[in-house]
Amino acid sequence: MQFEKAICELACGAGAPSVAPAWGREIFMARRPPRPSYPHLEYREPAGGHDRMLSTPPADMERVPYFFGPREIAGLRQRAPPGMRCSRFELVAAGIWRSRTAALGYAPGEEVRLSFIVNARGRPEIPLPEGFYGNAFAYSVAATTAGELCGKDLGYALELVKKAKSAVTYDYLLSVADLMVLEGRPLFALSRTYIVSDVSHAGFKSVDFGWGEAVYGGPAKGGEGPLLGVTNYFSRAKNGKGEEGTVVPICLPKDAMEKFQLEVEGLTAEL
Repeated sequence: MQFEKAICELACGAGAPSVAPAWGREIFMARRPPRPSYPHLEYREPAGGHDRMLSTPPADMERVPYFFGPREIAGLRQRAPPGMRCSRFELVAAGIWRSRTAALGYAPGEEVRLSFIVNARGRPEIPLPEGFYGNAFAYSVAATTAGELCGKDLGYALELVKKAKSAVTYDYLLSVADLMVLEGRPLFALSRTYIVSDVSHAGFKSVDFGWGEAVYGGPAKGGEGPLLGVTNYFSRAKNGKGEEGTVVPICLPKDAMEKFQLEVEGLTAEL
């Protein structure tokens, strides 16, 4: 998005981007010698058996967009522990993770995970130049058993999400780079894992190449192939009432979608 905005400025007549490009990639180089200092579950498949999300044929999957507007967010906030400060992303991610796990019917003792992208930009402890155009994020993981996640209240899931989010420090990013060097860029884990990325604040709507702001901007759909239903993007949208909220295109086996809907309705209904 930083690159797109620079192109927009040039297209509209600017002589140079308002934010000059900066290299700075050396700040994310692996250490010598590499020494990963975190377990990095995002690259370790959980122990256990079969995950139906990875074996259900695409024809047996159903995709439904879920809208989390003011009413739904208020319902989720009512279920957060008193005094806990939660972002909209944390509330929605925790609620969907819990509902999705219940709908898929994993065994109580099976490990389930929520993996999400954490942005490194704007953090004072990470020495990132303002004009850095490269990737500056890492995956973090919240993990527990299906029985604990579904058997406890939403506050339990929220605590796990917040803890995983705060774990991404500069040292964590260097540890990821060390792991990449030692293990040859492993693929992130997929089994019983729900992977999300929040692009609701990316700035798609403000893109203007000289013809006005975008009417629509964002990911067209979630993952395909082995990523079908495993990955999700959170985007901003308005419902028929003109209310702004977060929209999530959920993809699940058809026989799990109704159960998921009931779980979400239970978590978002106002108390």
